[in-house]
Amino acid sequence: MIPIPCIKKLNQNPLKDGDYVLYWMQASPRVHTNHALEYSIKKANQIKKPLLVFFGITNQFPEANNRHYTFLLQGLQDVQNALEKQGINMAIQMVSPPEGALELAENASMVVVDRGYLSIQREWIQKVIDGLQCPLIQVETNVVIPVETASSKEEYSAATIRRKINKKLDEFLIPLKREKLSTRFSDLDVDSLSLDDVDSIISRLGSKSKVVPVAKYEGGTGNAIKLLDTFIKHKLDKFPDRNDPSTDYLSHMSPYLHFGQISSLHIALEVLKTKSPGKSAYLEELIIRRELAVNFVYHNHEYDKLKCLPDWAYNTLMEHRKDKREYIYSFEEFENAETHDPYWNAAQLEMVHSGKMQGYMRMYWGKKILEWTQNPEEAHQIALKLNNRYELDGRDPNGYAGVAWCFGKHDRAWKEREIFGKVRYMNDQGLRRKFKMDSYLDAVNNLVDSSVS
Repeated sequence: MIPIPCIKKLNQNPLKDGDYVLYWMQASPRVHTNHALEYSIKKANQIKKPLLVFFGITNQFPEANNRHYTFLLQGLQDVQNALEKQGINMAIQMVSPPEGALELAENASMVVVDRGYLSIQREWIQKVIDGLQCPLIQVETNVVIPVETASSKEEYSAATIRRKINKKLDEFLIPLKREKLSTRFSDLDVDSLSLDDVDSIISRLGSKSKVVPVAKYEGGTGNAIKLLDTFIKHKLDKFPDRNDPSTDYLSHMSPYLHFGQISSLHIALEVLKTKSPGKSAYLEELIIRRELAVNFVYHNHEYDKLKCLPDWAYNTLMEHRKDKREYIYSFEEFENAETHDPYWNAAQLEMVHSGKMQGYMRMYWGKKILEWTQNPEEAHQIALKLNNRYELDGRDPNGYAGVAWCFGKHDRAWKEREIFGKVRYMNDQGLRRKFKMDSYLDAVNNLVDSSVS
């Protein structure tokens, strides 16, 4: 059963006598636990039509590079294979996603689309709404609780959204029933890319970025589920100690969640089956914190600018924007890990060479960019640019919220100090006091050595 709030009619057009139901798969490229796919199959069965799944690959997605495209394409191979086993046709095209959806919709009875939250994804949806002649149904499947159901306004902190989410969890923490397609295509003449040669597609996309794919993470739902299984069996119990950079008690689900290759509902249900002492801490991150980030990006249209901050944080940073900095680094120096701080440099190198940064170090990393840059506006843009360029889980609500947190978002005021004002401060002494930082440095050095060898 798909909870009703997950389903939203985006227009009032009547059903057409088309050749198929079209599922425009864009934010949720997976077959496993995908409400939009199951809804599409259900509707196709009701009107006795086959189902066509469409995915558009564009070289115009902001800040996407070869690292991101490779991970995406690896995941699409999973999707294509899984759909084929169910007798469902898929069209993967190198085209502007809304233009491709509109073209295929000309022969569709109706269109179903999953939901993304960034401004570009919402612009795509609006273009299709404006040009479509048949019904368009949006089915939300990348969060546990639909963003508008969780809250009708931007939430101030985890504490304010937690109460609202917890009241509604029982309604949405429900396993998704699988549907079987009844009607198949007897013949279908639709162009689709072959995913046999990912490197060739990357070349055709024409990305000039020097950011290379990483070996540590390989895209695809199958890989995500294997990682999740390992995490639950071997790391979940220790998850409350995840902040220690010298350990690895993380699930590493964020790249797969970013690309829609695994469902947060599936992860939550699997974790809930356990009796692990780390269960509550993990679900807090997966549901409360992650959906607070979605709430932020959905309700705050300046999510990628410093003005996204609460007034107290923005004002205190402006009051201290001319404070003297002991160190000032350029974007290139940050990018090349050329600061005086070995811990910051290690965090940057971890991100560059693995596609992901340890969570506590990402907070420290962002705070120091604020401290070592000419002004807060420049610091915010540098942090976003680096995060979006190198992180597999950048360029999404969690990424934007995580960077903004370093500047005071979703936090409270602290004791006032230079440069930071009342924004929370972090330093290297705290790292050494709490953690075995030499072990972290050794692990990053080994990572760098293995990735360049």
